Amino acid sequence: MNNIIAKSFKRSVTAAAVAVSLGVAMPAIADNSSGSIYGKAIEGKVVTIKNKSTGFKRDVTIGEDGRFNFSKLPTGSYEVSNGTDTFDIVVKIGQGSPVDFVEASERITVVGSAVAAIDTASVESTTVFTAEQVDLLPVARDLTSVALLAPSTTAGDSGFGNLASFGGSSVAENGYFINGFDVTNIRNFVAFAQLPYDAVGQQQVKTGGYGAEYGRSLGGVVSLVTKRGTNEWKFGGSVQWTPEEFREEGTDSVSRDPDMEYSTRYHAYRSANKYDYLDYNVYASGPIIEDKLFIYALAQGRQDQWNTFGRTTSLESKDNSPLYLAKIDWNITDDHLLEVTYIENKQTVDRTPYGHPDGVYYAREHGDKGETYSESQGGDVTIVNYTGYITDNLSVSALWGEMNSVAEWSRNPATAPGADCPLVYDRRDTPNSSQPIGCWDYVGGQTYVPEAGIKDDSDKRDSLRLGLEYVIGDHTIRAGYDQEKFTSTKRGETLTGGEYWRWHIAQDLGNGGQNVNGEFLDAGTTYLRHLIIDSNSASFEVENTAWYIEDSWQVNDEWLVYLGLRSEGFENRNGENVAFIKSDSELAPRLGFTWDINGEGERKLYGTAGRYYIPVASNSNIRAAGSETFIEDYYYADSANENPRTGAPDVVGGLIGQQNINSDGTAADPRTISATNLSPMFQDEYILGYQQQVEDWVYGVKAIYRDVKDGMDDYCSAQAFIDWADDNGYNNFDYHSLAGCFFMNPGRDISLAMDVENDGNFKEVTVPAEYFNLDTYQRTYKALEFTFEKPFADGWFVQGSYTLAKSEGNSEGYVNSTLQQADAGLTQDLDHYLFQTGAYGSLPNDRRHTLKVFGAYQVSDELSVSANLLVQSGRPRNCVGYIPLDQYREELGVDYGILSAYGDSAFFCGGEPTQRGDRGRTPWIKNVDLGLQYRPEWADGLTLKVDIRNVFNFQEVTEYNESGDDGSATAPVPNPNYGTPVNFQAPRRVMLTARYNF
Repeated sequence: MNNIIAKSFKRSVTAAAVAVSLGVAMPAIADNSSGSIYGKAIEGKVVTIKNKSTGFKRDVTIGEDGRFNFSKLPTGSYEVSNGTDTFDIVVKIGQGSPVDFVEASERITVVGSAVAAIDTASVESTTVFTAEQVDLLPVARDLTSVALLAPSTTAGDSGFGNLASFGGSSVAENGYFINGFDVTNIRNFVAFAQLPYDAVGQQQVKTGGYGAEYGRSLGGVVSLVTKRGTNEWKFGGSVQWTPEEFREEGTDSVSRDPDMEYSTRYHAYRSANKYDYLDYNVYASGPIIEDKLFIYALAQGRQDQWNTFGRTTSLESKDNSPLYLAKIDWNITDDHLLEVTYIENKQTVDRTPYGHPDGVYYAREHGDKGETYSESQGGDVTIVNYTGYITDNLSVSALWGEMNSVAEWSRNPATAPGADCPLVYDRRDTPNSSQPIGCWDYVGGQTYVPEAGIKDDSDKRDSLRLGLEYVIGDHTIRAGYDQEKFTSTKRGETLTGGEYWRWHIAQDLGNGGQNVNGEFLDAGTTYLRHLIIDSNSASFEVENTAWYIEDSWQVNDEWLVYLGLRSEGFENRNGENVAFIKSDSELAPRLGFTWDINGEGERKLYGTAGRYYIPVASNSNIRAAGSETFIEDYYYADSANENPRTGAPDVVGGLIGQQNINSDGTAADPRTISATNLSPMFQDEYILGYQQQVEDWVYGVKAIYRDVKDGMDDYCSAQAFIDWADDNGYNNFDYHSLAGCFFMNPGRDISLAMDVENDGNFKEVTVPAEYFNLDTYQRTYKALEFTFEKPFADGWFVQGSYTLAKSEGNSEGYVNSTLQQADAGLTQDLDHYLFQTGAYGSLPNDRRHTLKVFGAYQVSDELSVSANLLVQSGRPRNCVGYIPLDQYREELGVDYGILSAYGDSAFFCGGEPTQRGDRGRTPWIKNVDLGLQYRPEWADGLTLKVDIRNVFNFQEVTEYNESGDDGSATAPVPNPNYGTPVNFQAPRRVMLTARYNF
């Protein structure tokens, strides 16, 4: 028997087994980059801890209370000794490991490591996954896929990328940390700094109940701790290959368009797509100075290639971008530690577009090659951590971090051939499908041209965090302060050729024609829709600050009470550095308790109550405080006037209806962008849970309630102000002095600076809520969460959860999944009261039933198998369309023109109101992943692994076309593809892994 292999397997399985035991609830004094060891010993004894990998050592003399606590410890394996007895302890991120030298018992020993099955010093809800666990399980090697193993998480809409929803929140309300540094990109909250996942040592997933140290999140918090160097030099590498040859074809969706023979055969076309991913890593770690200075460095290379095919074009994408991570750990003394982390994560994808030959649609091979271009995102991250143990009872910490990133997918070269040609589409022959025509770069897909001479969009975060911890008697008091400045630079852009044209022929909708922009056109009439859209370049800042204080009070051996308070400050500035949103002191109390029933550590009752705030995204600065133009016109037209090169009209006929101006390019006065009585968005959360150990199993049940209060978004209509001004005698008021949109709390009176006399002087006025006719912001999440876990014994372990949940309201949150709108805080939900008609119901992340089970089994010393199961009910379905403007023309007033610029995005279909979630649900999702791991005796250090994702190749529909209308707001027609599937489960694929360490 190869003992090394057996022990290695047991280590990985043990890590998997205890993760939930110690993860479902974490210590009240936890932080996001270190752990702790605490417990009881006899008075006068000296308890010593020593990191077995680095030699780091601390000791404490036990006082009369018989307790000890080593906090802010780097993660890893430790020896804990009182001079007589010694325990091996694994310290995990944000987790406390208890040791009882007074009554040491077998129940806290698991494969040589002292670990309590139930952590009775915990009030927070969290799960910790180690690198060994992730290596063992058949799970994708990325932050989100691992987080989705935790209870109360669900995959978000694929339109936002690979992101998770926590506890009913939107995917844009989470926080992400690396080594204690917040790496969330708050431009829109749907991105975060990447790193090579092979460099991750542990991943912590907080799903609720977290302490006052954390804020700026309504969903969950994901914290990563990277690997670090030790006293032993280690080298190694890995290769992960997901070959196209082992991937099943994706599912196509056939169009219901009666004109499908013209080229609209498929509504979703994926069967021709090809994907081949090859990633490889090499690392080195060890001591620069033994017991003092250590290094860990990893480089990841990629040879990823994917080819996607559409109706008339295809695209070849290649990603050969390397990723790097280096970490230095310096134990200056046993009382002072310094850590420096550097990550380089710029990703550049080379893209080559191809056009199909004339008359060829939905090809399976590339056609005529276009101009190759590249798109980039990411940048670099630098993190410096200091930890000081001033006395046995007092420790301090400091963190400084900087993150620089190019905003998502900046293009190089910035302009493609045809940038002087207007954006032109044609619907004359296919009224339900737009066909690109003219000389613009529709093969490469460049619809906008960036402003010349300006750098790409970019984001920068500078952050400082200070903290201290002081233990006095039965109280562990922690306090801290943090501030961050986030700067977003926006490069201006305009439509290619400066304008947009779309050719139409009026349809017979049963009355001999159709309404277009308020006028009736006879069937067969040719007309044009014309748009001018552009924005200017600028730089915008967001500054967030917070202080917190918390006390974990060990009342007695059975009861722990947690009291915390956090104060948040938010400030958003326009391009001239003038604040338009400012909130100095938003108090967020946090309360919690744990009861170790009977004091035996086998049964625990716990609960938390807390308030959580989220900042305003910098995208709000860009959109609301920047200058944008959106002007829409409709014209009578004659096809004979079509320019043969550009496809645009050389001559247009008369104007149809009025010109619709959504924004005119003037930057809004900062006094008009936000209500002066604006309250930041916050959520109240309540959790009550129970855990019990029964022989080798640990069971848990938890009730969760979340309620968003004072939700915030932008309002983009003007008639309410005109009506208020008329009612209050301001006869000279001109609504053009208003910002195009401003931030507000719906359902409340609004205090706002207005030029009510039209004399250039602004004064603060209060407009009652009834003028806006908006309901209060509503989003609730109710859940019962059941967990179970069997630690490793007899060669196997298993753990899992079942969640019964309900998420409902009139707004999803910082994004809108129905429209795949990622404008955090700027969704259309509150733009006008008609967008709230029918908006209350089951929200997009409402998954009533979710079952997750994963585990592993040791077949032999060399062979192990693992599995991951997901069974989940479907998401709600809707029917959305255009607001029937003509029905509301009289009451809309000037809002008629404003709303005409919107897409088919309100809860109306065919002019009739609908209700959110009233069209049933998508099918249940079933997914099984299997893993087979082989560690041959003849090659010490070698691991070979096969992961099969979606073994049974289930390809259920995950999303349907929910647009009941087509055309435009002022010329709507029925959408024949309403209810057609657009997304499916990812097909079966195989990942092959080879890993070698020496």
